[in-house]
Amino acid sequence: MPTLFTPFTLKDVTLRNRIAASPMCQYQAQDGFLNDWHHTHYAMLARGGVGLLVVEATAVSPEGRITPGDAGLWSDAHIDGFADVATVIKQAGAVPGIQLGHAGRKAGCTPPWQGGAPLERNDPQAWEPVAPSALPFIPGDAYVPREMTQEDIQQICENFASAARRAVDAGFKWLELHFAHGFLAQSFLSSHTNMRTDEYGGSLENRARFLLETVAAVKKVWPENLPLTVRLGVVEFDASPEHSFSESLQVIRWLKAAGVDFVDVGLALSTPSEQVPWAPNFMVPYAERVRRETGLPVATSWMITRATDADAFIQDGKLDVVFFARTLLTHPHWPFLAARELNVSQPETVLPMPYAYWLQNSAG
Repeated sequence: MPTLFTPFTLKDVTLRNRIAASPMCQYQAQDGFLNDWHHTHYAMLARGGVGLLVVEATAVSPEGRITPGDAGLWSDAHIDGFADVATVIKQAGAVPGIQLGHAGRKAGCTPPWQGGAPLERNDPQAWEPVAPSALPFIPGDAYVPREMTQEDIQQICENFASAARRAVDAGFKWLELHFAHGFLAQSFLSSHTNMRTDEYGGSLENRARFLLETVAAVKKVWPENLPLTVRLGVVEFDASPEHSFSESLQVIRWLKAAGVDFVDVGLALSTPSEQVPWAPNFMVPYAERVRRETGLPVATSWMITRATDADAFIQDGKLDVVFFARTLLTHPHWPFLAARELNVSQPETVLPMPYAYWLQNSAG
């Protein structure tokens, strides 16, 4: 059996294979509430044969949304919609995961297909973003976020914990905290975006404090037997990427000591000037180093599209799980295609029988 199709166990959760659906924002929610779009979307991905399906970035507070269409878990009223999605994922044989986040200074924008720019201040859906420091994402932009007080910081830590408790109630078995992509946690961590002079700024230990306090708050409500994971932007592709990566390795060691079980190795994207070296599999070497130097199991994504590559990364001990995003949107049944490519003896076992029968037996 190719390693891509072997089970992966973390704590009391076992994935049927090492293929995971990465959280992909849909921007189709209304006031944070999921709807038929989400139910259909996640049912489609789960029935395609993935082992883990992580629901899109879900805001822990209204002002933490990237756009007005973001999913949210800041209210108990949101739980039922997420419970329906978690159920349909489980019924298809996948493990339901969820990513909780706060967009920080990148909040309050239009969807990317509408430009992704900050909402006009007079837009009735607009709100004031918050951030560690009053620095806009685009230098010179008049839309400046409000610098957070220490009371704000503690409130958002509590918001993460409350949302995690609701995720448990909704039936999710895998939790990912979104500490990447230039969102709130990443902007605390980055020296490019954190200019604070209190205990949340300056030294690496101070810049990592918000992340560690968030993990501590979440651990109080998240079951000990279920995976608590993070997506961390481990490298800033600026003039000194190795420096930011070295800092990230230390932060991951602290996160491990705080109780994090797994790292989804991602991009920082702290500033618009980063020069990301886009290429197939380009984040795998960083993920391998995180695995080797911290001892935590890892995943990554970012332009991994070939089943043979994904299988080799696991077999060679570079990754434990592989996240796929656009690949699965293009081919929701990609795990079946991967099983054929890797010569799995019974590729039809990857799919529900109503799909498997016709795909394996149809001459047309």
